[in-house]
Amino acid sequence: MRTSIIVFPGSNCDKDIFNSITNVLDKSPVLVWYQEEIPSNTDLIIIPGGFSFGDYLRCGSIAAKSNILKQINLFIKKGTKVLGICNGFQILTEAGFLPGMLLMNKSLKFICRNVNLRVTNNFNSFTSGFKMHETIEMPIAHKVGNYFINKEGLNKLLNNNQVVFRYSDKIGQCTSLENPNGSIYNIAGIINTKGNIMGMMPHPERYYNNKNKDFIMKKILESLTNAK
Repeated sequence: MRTSIIVFPGSNCDKDIFNSITNVLDKSPVLVWYQEEIPSNTDLIIIPGGFSFGDYLRCGSIAAKSNILKQINLFIKKGTKVLGICNGFQILTEAGFLPGMLLMNKSLKFICRNVNLRVTNNFNSFTSGFKMHETIEMPIAHKVGNYFINKEGLNKLLNNNQVVFRYSDKIGQCTSLENPNGSIYNIAGIINTKGNIMGMMPHPERYYNNKNKDFIMKKILESLTNAK
């Protein structure tokens, strides 16, 4: 799989995802500066976490207006897979590639800790390697991770099975007590209707320890590889 990682001024998870993918695939992705061209043979585009353009104005809003988003749109139209993580998720919503928006956490504080997620859709290219209703653990690190969409939009997400991850407890129960940021319906990750774009707030590339190094990232990449 040929992967391109988009780097904006202020991106700070680009090297993390670079190392994670290299570890899993034994092949290094391409780091693409936002003013450069994305290689035409790219199979997967990743927009990493961080603080693109310092999060001035609104998280992801300046990056979403960059010319490289026009390139990404062309790749999206031909079916190329796009993954946005944390700030990348914010950029995808700001650009209109995914519905909804990311608001300030309900607590108005930055949150950095591990959370549990319930897999609510494994019938897509990104999560087919997971078991339906499987509970997984991943880190979050954000202050603007409160996913919001109006009632009509939420109904569309649910009817189209676009919700991929929900914040939960260790046994997969999705309650308000397990919602770290106030996201509507405990949403932690969604896909577009075509199924080739996924945005998620948790960081699979940060899932590092001796036992489960890159375990989640490996499942996502295997899902994408098997979907080809």
